[in-house]
Amino acid sequence: MPHNGEATVIGGGLAGCEAAWQLLCRGCRVTLWEMKPERYSPAHSSPGLAELVCSNSLRSGDPHSGAGLLKEEMRRLGSLFMSAADHSSVPAGKSLAVDRRLFSALIEDRLLAWGERFRLVRREVADLPAAPTIVATGPLTSDALAGAIQRLTGRESLYFYDAISPIVTADSVDPTRSFWASRYDQSHAEGAGDYLNCPLDEEAYHAFREEILAADKFPLHGFENPRYFEGCLPMEVLAERGPRALLFGPMKPVGLIDPRTGRQPWAVAQLRQENTSGALLNMVGFQTKLTRPEQERIFRMIPGLARAEFARYGSIHRNTFLNSPGLINDRLQLISHPHLLFAGQLTGVEGYIESAAMGLYAGLSLGRALTGGQLSPPPDTTALGSLIRHITTARKNDFQPMNVNHGLLRPLSLRIKKRERGREYALRSLADLSAWMAAQGIEAAAR
Repeated sequence: MPHNGEATVIGGGLAGCEAAWQLLCRGCRVTLWEMKPERYSPAHSSPGLAELVCSNSLRSGDPHSGAGLLKEEMRRLGSLFMSAADHSSVPAGKSLAVDRRLFSALIEDRLLAWGERFRLVRREVADLPAAPTIVATGPLTSDALAGAIQRLTGRESLYFYDAISPIVTADSVDPTRSFWASRYDQSHAEGAGDYLNCPLDEEAYHAFREEILAADKFPLHGFENPRYFEGCLPMEVLAERGPRALLFGPMKPVGLIDPRTGRQPWAVAQLRQENTSGALLNMVGFQTKLTRPEQERIFRMIPGLARAEFARYGSIHRNTFLNSPGLINDRLQLISHPHLLFAGQLTGVEGYIESAAMGLYAGLSLGRALTGGQLSPPPDTTALGSLIRHITTARKNDFQPMNVNHGLLRPLSLRIKKRERGREYALRSLADLSAWMAAQGIEAAAR
């Protein structure tokens, strides 16, 4: 990659601002393109950089949680996002929440303080440059730029509507109320098969459906048109179609025999392995617009899921993201055009901190490439490394965005009591992050 000390970043959201900061800290000159206020996406209203659109919460501040651990890793890597968040925090119990306007202003002011090294251009970008560039345009990428990405990567590489099923931790599913089996395949011994099935009897099924119908749902945003694919309908839409509609969809019991009864259940909820370690299970076909508290309450009515721990909640919303596995490498470069890097939610991560973390890593990666080097990714024992591994190695055919969680990290080598695992993950992660930073020549941020 040619080095002239200059880099382009497209998108002035969380990922783009973080990427620009990391590049500036490494001696680069940066041009940041942001289309506001010339043009706003349907979700944005402020002209400021790093606008928080939905909640002002950055989730748990506990480093023993997945979200808290990622935040601590970012602090140690000198994150502008985390510095601004810590300086604009407001009381929120154990969570980290911020004053949105102050948070945005802090980030914009610190970038502008670089003077001539930093150039902010407030204009829409409609095509991809030939120069070293980080694309961080977020889940509402403009139609023009999305079209340019599609032309470069292929029509099937970019998704515009996101139907996400919940994910639970495998060890939170009751093995006495569930069984492994594949539909129509009765040759497997008990404990084998590709799906973990949670059977429901008729009474439990109807009670479950009634709760879905009465539950609180997220309202659609003004820019979201509720035109769903028939093969990917929300649970509540199916439930509204009749008492047995779910039995012909995600809760279909046909072809399954419960080894505990020797009979076909009235209904089943199927869970499929989400990652190679088997620590996470996807609730197949349970995409929904139920609120998060309602998802926890209602999905725990399913036998076997009474104590389910949710690593990701279900959702359906407009979201532009790449089918990243096989498309970008572990330095976030487009494999076919390595001068282009992608960052933020466009890569297939979900959430504020995850988006900023991908911007941080993209900035580190491009900064190293501009000096003729190559950055090795952090190990998958770290929260940052586990996210990078997910977006670059997940199964391509059913790739979906993901929040950071312990289930993405490489499993601990020793069996640890559940209440102590968060601490052990954090101790291992931060030690391994320090070793990686030393090996890569990345200086620790001032504490």
